Amino acid sequence: MIANTLRRWFDRGARLKVFYDEAYRLPLSGVESGPAHLETRRADDAVHYLLAVGAISAADVLTPLPASYGDLGRVHSDEYLESLQRVETLAHIFAVDPTDVFVDEVMRTIRLATGGTIQGARHALEHRSPVLNTLGGFHHATPTRGAGFCAVHDIAVAIAVLRADGFTGRVAVLDLDCHPPDGTSACLGRDPTVWLGSISGTAWGALEGVDEVHLPERTGDDEYLAGLERLLSRMPKVDFAFVLAGGDVLAGDRLGTLGLSLAGVRRRDLRVFEHFAELPQVWVPAGGYTSYAWQVLAGSGLVLARSSTEPIPQDYDPLAARMRGIARTLKAENLGSPPMLSEADVAEALGLPRSGPRRLLDFYTAEGLEFALEKYRVLPLLRRLGFEQLHVVLDRAGGFDRARLLGKDATTGASVVLVELEVDRRRVGTGTFLFVNWLSLRNPRAKFSSVRPQLPGQEVPGLGLAKEVANLLGLIATRLVLDGVAFRPSWFHMAWAARDSARFVDPRRQGRFEALCRDLRQVPLLQATRAVAEGRVLLNGAPYAWEADEMVRWLHPKEDEADRAAITTEREASHFTLVSSGSR
Repeated sequence: MIANTLRRWFDRGARLKVFYDEAYRLPLSGVESGPAHLETRRADDAVHYLLAVGAISAADVLTPLPASYGDLGRVHSDEYLESLQRVETLAHIFAVDPTDVFVDEVMRTIRLATGGTIQGARHALEHRSPVLNTLGGFHHATPTRGAGFCAVHDIAVAIAVLRADGFTGRVAVLDLDCHPPDGTSACLGRDPTVWLGSISGTAWGALEGVDEVHLPERTGDDEYLAGLERLLSRMPKVDFAFVLAGGDVLAGDRLGTLGLSLAGVRRRDLRVFEHFAELPQVWVPAGGYTSYAWQVLAGSGLVLARSSTEPIPQDYDPLAARMRGIARTLKAENLGSPPMLSEADVAEALGLPRSGPRRLLDFYTAEGLEFALEKYRVLPLLRRLGFEQLHVVLDRAGGFDRARLLGKDATTGASVVLVELEVDRRRVGTGTFLFVNWLSLRNPRAKFSSVRPQLPGQEVPGLGLAKEVANLLGLIATRLVLDGVAFRPSWFHMAWAARDSARFVDPRRQGRFEALCRDLRQVPLLQATRAVAEGRVLLNGAPYAWEADEMVRWLHPKEDEADRAAITTEREASHFTLVSSGSR
C-alpha cells in the first residue's frame, strides 16, 4: 500500500515539506547541562542530514512565521500568556536558572515552532500530503500552565486555527512520546471531534479523552510494535492526523523508560505512516534526550520522504559535516591569509621583541575571525543569548597567541569576555599540533544554581558552544596543515567530554583514563569529576591525583598495535574506587 501511495504523490509532483528555522535552537545555554540534557541542535542536525542525502531539497524546507498571540489565545488564557513574559515562568518550564533566560528570544523560538505546526497543518490540508515540523509536539502545556519543556500546546493551537479556517473534519492526535499527553488531555480531552491516542512507558493516571496503551519499563521493539497495533486498531476513521514521533522511546534516553532501538523506531514510523496512508498529516518530534535524538527526527523525515529503512551511519556527525561544508566556502583571504613575511618575522629578523600579533598564528586577523564566527552561526547565537557589539581582540599572553571575543550585556550594558583562547603550534609526540593552552567559554549573564551546578575550574557558567568550538579548532588545524589539536585537560570532565575523539599521548595514561571512565560509569559526571578533583578516588587502593597530561585529537587517526596493547594492559591493571566524602 505504502509504495502505491508514494507513487501517487510523486506522480502529482508532491514532495515532503519540512518546516525549519535556524532559530529553532533554543537560546538557553544551560539547558544542555541541565537535568534532561536537552539536545538543542536536533532540528539543525536532522535537516542537514536530510539535505545531505537528498531526501529533501532546499526548496522543500519552508521557513515558518511566528504564531500570533491571537492564535495562541485560542487555547491559552491571557493570564498564562502574560506570565510567559517573565523569566521565572520560562526558567521553570525549561528547568534552567532564571539568569539563563532571555525572554524575547526564547519566546521567538516557541512562537516559530508553533507557527510551523500551524502552517504545516494548512499545507498538509491543502496538498493532502505529509509535513514534518522539526520542532513541536509540546504536549505537556495546558491552557493555564507550561511544564516539561512545553510552553504552549502547538497542536491544540493548530487545530483551533484549522477550525477557524473552516475545517470540520475529525482529527487524530497520535502521541508516540514516552510520556503521557497530560497537556493534550487538558486542551482537547473533551472535544468529540478529536481522537487522542497515546502509547507510553509511564502511567500518570487516567487522562480524560485519551485512548492509552501503557508499556512496562525497557519494553523493546517487538513488544512496542504489538502495543502500537492494538492502539491503531481502536482508532476511528479520521480526516487529518498529527503524529508526535517522540525520540525519548530510545534505549538509554535520559528521561525515557522504554528500550527501542533506532531500527525499531523507524519501524514504528513506517507502520504509522502506512496506517494514515494518504491522509493529510503533520509530524512533530516531541521529546528526545539522547545524542541520537536527531537520528530519530531524521528517520521520520526519511520515512515521510522515501519510506526508507536505510540506517543512518552511527559515526556521522552532522555538526562537524555542516561546519566542514561552511569551511569549504571560506576563502583564505577573507580569514586573513598572511603576507609572504609576517610582522612577527620582521621583528624577529631585526632582533626586536615580538609584539602582540595582529594575526592569530600568523594567519587569522581579528576581522577574519569575526567573519568566520558569523558564518559558523556562533555570533548569531550569542546575540540571541543577550550579547551585542561582539568583536575579536588579538594579542599575546604568556608566550601564546591569544584571541578574545568581547561584547556587551544587552541588558546591563556591561562589557564582558565571552571566549578566551590561547594557542600555538607545538610538537607533541609524533605530530605537530594546534596546542590549546587555555580555552574559556563564559556566559556572564548566567549564574550557578541547583539546576546549573558549578563544575571544577568554572568561574562562570558556559555558553553551550563546546561542540562548535571543538570543531572550529579542528578546522583551524586543517587550514594550517597541522596534524590535529592537542591540549592538557585540567579536570576529569574535560577529558571525558573529549574521550570519543581524543586520547592521551602516553598509552599507559590512556589506559588509566579508560579504567577511570569504566569504574565511574555509574556515577553522574558532576559527582565523578568533583570526586576526582577532591581526591576522593583511589587507584588500586592508593589515593589518586588527576594527571593533566597531553591529549591529542588527530585529524587522521593513526592505529598503533603496540600502543593499543599498552593501553589494554594498563586499563586491565587499573581499578578505581570512589570514597564517600564522609569517610575521608
